[in-house]
Amino acid sequence: MKTNEKKLTVVGTDIEEVKRLNNQSGLSYNQVKQLLAKKYANKSQPSE
Repeated sequence: MKTNEKKLTVVGTDIEEVKRLNNQSGLSYNQVKQLLAKKYANKSQPSE
């Protein structure tokens, strides 16, 4: 049997709702940094 009790932080934030919204929000800050680093690393290599 599954209960419908929500996991809340001390201040009342619904943890599962935050996780759900984060999954829908797109790339994280660190993911964007990684993509940009790869893009500019490839650009800065001289062509032969």
